[in-house]
This record gives sequence, C-alpha cells and structure tokens, in this order.
Amino acid sequence: MNRDDAIAQIATSDVWDVVVIGGGATGLGAAVEASSRGYRTLLLEQSDFAKGTSSRSTKLVHGGVRYLKQGNVSLVLEALKERGRLIHNAPHLVKNLPFIVPRYDWWEGPFYGVGLRVYDMLAGKLGLGPSRNLDVDETIDLIPTLEPEGLRGGTVYHDGQFDDARLAITLARTAVDHGGVVANHVRVVGLVKTSGLVSGVIAQDVESGVEHTVMARVVVNATGVFVDDIIAMDQPGAKPILRPSQGVHLVLPRSFQPGEAAIMVPRTDDGRVLFAVPWLDRVVVGTTDTPVDTTSLEPRALPEEIEFLLTHAARYLTHDPEPDDVLSVYAGLRPLVKVDSEDLTSELSRDHTVVIGSSGLVTVTGGKWTTYRRMGEDVIDRAIAVGELEERPSATESLHLHGYMDDHETLGEGLSEYGSDASAIRGIVTADPKLGERLHPNLPYIEAEIVWATRSEMARTVEDALARRTRALLLDARTSAEIAPRVAELMAIELGKDQTWETEQVATYRSLAGEYVLI
Repeated sequence: MNRDDAIAQIATSDVWDVVVIGGGATGLGAAVEASSRGYRTLLLEQSDFAKGTSSRSTKLVHGGVRYLKQGNVSLVLEALKERGRLIHNAPHLVKNLPFIVPRYDWWEGPFYGVGLRVYDMLAGKLGLGPSRNLDVDETIDLIPTLEPEGLRGGTVYHDGQFDDARLAITLARTAVDHGGVVANHVRVVGLVKTSGLVSGVIAQDVESGVEHTVMARVVVNATGVFVDDIIAMDQPGAKPILRPSQGVHLVLPRSFQPGEAAIMVPRTDDGRVLFAVPWLDRVVVGTTDTPVDTTSLEPRALPEEIEFLLTHAARYLTHDPEPDDVLSVYAGLRPLVKVDSEDLTSELSRDHTVVIGSSGLVTVTGGKWTTYRRMGEDVIDRAIAVGELEERPSATESLHLHGYMDDHETLGEGLSEYGSDASAIRGIVTADPKLGERLHPNLPYIEAEIVWATRSEMARTVEDALARRTRALLLDARTSAEIAPRVAELMAIELGKDQTWETEQVATYRSLAGEYVLI
C-alpha cells in the first residue's frame, strides 16, 4: 500500500467505476465491497484512515444489548450475524471477550438473565458462548476490583473485542489486495457535474496542494459525521440529515480492573450503557452521550462528561479513579440520523441509512463498526443501479481480510494483530536488530512497527503512526509525546524528509497529545 503510487493513479486514470469519499469504517467497507466485486474503485480520505469516529470507539464488536432493550430486534440480529462473520474473516483482529453484568438488586438476576438468553438465541450458531448467572464468589473471581458492598452476583455473556484503527488499516489493505486504490490526506473540495448529475469529484492532495479532477460513474458519500458537508456541495442549503452525538472514553491503568472480563452496566444516569473494558493492557471506560451542534476531526471531552465517567466508574470499582489516574481521554462523534421526534440521542437507533440525491450522489450514514460490512454491501448495491454498472454479487460475507491466517494464534503476543504481515515486520528486525527495541518500556510497540507503518501502511505523519498504526496516543498520551522524536526520525528516513520536517512533526504531535491528558 503505497501513497505515491495511489496519487499517480489518481492523476492518470480516466473514469473510475466507484469513487468513495471517506476513509472511516463505512467508506472502507464500501471500498472493500466494490473492489472485491471487481469494480475500479478509488477511496479518498481527507485526513488519515479512521482519523475520526472510527478510531474512537469502545473497541467492541457487538450486537448491542441496549438495542434489544429498545425492541430493535432486527438491528441486534443483523449485528450479531456480522459479529460472527467478522470473527471468522479476521480472527487476528477480533477476539471473544466475556462481559459481566453485576447485580446489586434482587430483580436484576431474572431480568438480565432472560434478556441475555434472548441475545444468545439471536446469535444462533454464530454465538460466542452461552450467558449464565454467577454467584458472588464467581463474579469477584472474574472482576477482582468490582465493588463488593451489596453485590448479589452477576450475569456473564460474550461479545467481541477489536482494535478499531487496526481494522481500518486492514480494510484499506484488503481493498488494495482486490485492485482498489486508496489515498489518505486527499480532501474532496468539490463535485463534478455533467448535465446536472454527479460525475466525479475535485480532489486536493493535502501534502502537495495539487488538485485533481477525478471522474466516476458513481460517487459514494461515506464521510460519517461530515456527510452533510458533502451533501451541501451537491445541494447548497440542503437540510442536514444528522444529529451528531459525542461519546467520551477514559483510559485507565490495568490495575483498576486486572481481570480478563469486562464490566457492562446496563443503565447509567443518562440512559446509556457503561462499559469498563480491558484492552491492550489498559482499561477503557465509556461512554457518554452528549448531543453536539458542530462536527470536528478532533472533538474534545467536556468537563461534565469526564466527571460523569469518573463518578460512574467509582460506583463499581473498589479503587475510585481520579483525574491524575487517567492515561488518555478521547472523544468521538456518532453519525445519528435525525428523526422527527425529540428523543434523546441515547435512544436513537444505530440503523444505517442510504440516501440517493436527485443528482445521483449516493450517501450512506448511521450504523456502527460491527455492521460496516453490511453497510458496504447495501450502499454498493444501490451504487450499481445509480452508476448503471454491471451487476456482480457480493462476496464479502466470507471474504478473508488482509493478514488472515488459519493458525493466527501461533503468532503469540506482540504482533498478532498484523496476522500474516507479522513475518515481514520480523524481517525488518532481522535486517536491523536495533529496530526490535521497544519505543518505550510503558508501551508494547517496537521501532520496526513504525518503519512498517510508514513503508507499507501509508503512515504520513507522527500522528498517523502513534494514534492509529499503533495506539500509543490512547494507551498513554504523555508517554507517546516522549517518543515522538524517535518516531519522527524513523519516519523521516523512510519518507525522505529533513530535520525541519521532524521538528515540525514533533511539535504538532506534542500539541495534540496534550489535549488527551487531564492534568
């Protein structure tokens, strides 16, 4: 996956079958769907793959227990099927994780026990394990730091866990494996129209400033919380279709929850589910639900959201977290589709929506990471009709993603999420053993991973490398700032950059990392 090659193809190609705008979960899913069907596919991302919402999730591949409570059985059923398919197609990226619902009131046992058995039933053969009730001792064994006062036991069920940004990079590489072209740091600044119909885009290479006219038989707007911006390019003054909502997560040291299971609190003060999830030797606590009026690539947590999470975590953990315990805080925006009622955003469905404009612009929004594949299938089905493309069936239900290995478990810890690419990273270390050294004792990454990210995964900035190719920014924002100079040095060698570039990159990244710490 080479950006220079991608830019060259953008500059010289005639007409693409499908141009996808947006390099998050939805856009990448659409690009894999289109390229795997054999269509000439180009994906353009204004910043980096998964820069926005798609790298800021709770790190779960799940059916959505709260949607079952809302009565949206069809959404839960679809998500559970997609969860099973993703584990089958990318076992190096998704794993089974037990969740504990603690019980502090007598009625919670039968209430949640029955609900989670329905959850198991809907998953069917794609289920990850049966739910069951636990006594107090069993519950504490699984969650040693769970607040014991008043505890009556718990209910365990199973869902999936993943690294969202790593899956995004894997999808980009999968699209390329099937003949697609993807390019990050390329912003769509306008639409091309022929006889009133969208026939392409004006794409600006953010690095060089050069603009390219890119022609396409069909254009797909898959820009997440920014879909209204692209729609406005097509129809100035169009009514927005989204009501964005902000979700915030805190990352804590693993000592706050050393067990191998996650905690799921079915209902908090604002009506959302709260999770405390072990992830990459840390604990992710989230999430909030705050309606917002503006969208940004770098949303910031509000003080009341941080206080909300600290307060709720303290209710369920024996060691109450304080602001100085937080290793990183991150916020993401959910692209919730507007409805006519005044319901709270926490009650809005995560069903996805495909909208066809009068000009032929195809917009897809809503949904969640778990259903990215189905969203991609649905939007490309519609795009085929709009672009009058030759109909070809979807193959993604059983399509192995890049890096797939039958024996992925033999990779062990460290490089397992790279799947079959792990051997190439080890090859970098063999060629230069110094690159096998850890970037920092508090982080799990070796220097060779930065070289690999730059050489083969289109990492173009220190932020790309530390926020999304690795997850250093989320695991420990302060520590990630410390290693920024070495990361810039490694990347400069690969990219042919000078000392001025390194200095600018370090300053820019450290400014960003400072926004991810509380104190």
